[in-house]
Amino acid sequence: MQHPGFICATCGVQYPDSAEPPAHCDICEDERQFVPVEGQRWTTASQLSAAHTNTFRHMAPGLLALASVPKIAIGQRAFLLRTPAGNLLWDCLSLLDEATFELIEGLGGIDAIAMSHPHFFSTMAAWGEAFDCPVHVHAADRDWVTIPDSRLQFWEGETLEPLPGLMLHRLGGHFPGACVLHWAERGILLTGDTLLVTPDRMASFMWSYPNNIPLPASAVVQIGERLAPLSIDSAYSAFWGQEILLDAGRVIEESVQRHCLAVRGEVPSA
Repeated sequence: MQHPGFICATCGVQYPDSAEPPAHCDICEDERQFVPVEGQRWTTASQLSAAHTNTFRHMAPGLLALASVPKIAIGQRAFLLRTPAGNLLWDCLSLLDEATFELIEGLGGIDAIAMSHPHFFSTMAAWGEAFDCPVHVHAADRDWVTIPDSRLQFWEGETLEPLPGLMLHRLGGHFPGACVLHWAERGILLTGDTLLVTPDRMASFMWSYPNNIPLPASAVVQIGERLAPLSIDSAYSAFWGQEILLDAGRVIEESVQRHCLAVRGEVPSA
């Protein structure tokens, strides 16, 4: 089911099979991520399967979220979109066990996988192989791919329609190829953490989330301009409980304005 090869315990990304763990994790050593103070740690697919499982949650008609429990690495959730044109998986999890495979196969399998950015690449090659489907990765993030695979499809430009009615939009910012997925018929935007829903149900725009480095106003204005034409009723970001369920397009627009005021030093004074 899984590819052999060590998996970074901090970011969850898998590396090619080897007798010893890699000396470094390129993704964790980048300033958008981090290496724990105790040093780099590694795990394997079999170790994850022995101690973890994946849970599924209904989020909206045709939209299921899945995540690993207990938390693995960054702890992101993936989404399975069930549409008349087929099923698409948005982002991946490090754990792909037999139960997950059988449950998804029972729902019609996966016809395409789309990735938001490198932090969630996890074991995407194994998912593509297991479900025998293309894995769409923006070409601007090609250099972060750790396991080459013939199913990886590197797309270029600003938009891609991996399945009819589902549109990828490259927004950049967090990573050059960072993208979101728009399900126009349902007014749903899946954001990964290209923009991340905050506790007050607004959105934040960061170059590095763990290290609290915000994007410049110019990049966030561009993100807002690219999202403005879309009809967005709800937005779901990468983690449980972080979604905007009402009038999300307006909320994102206001979030862009708030972010730009803050980074320009124009927040209200106490």
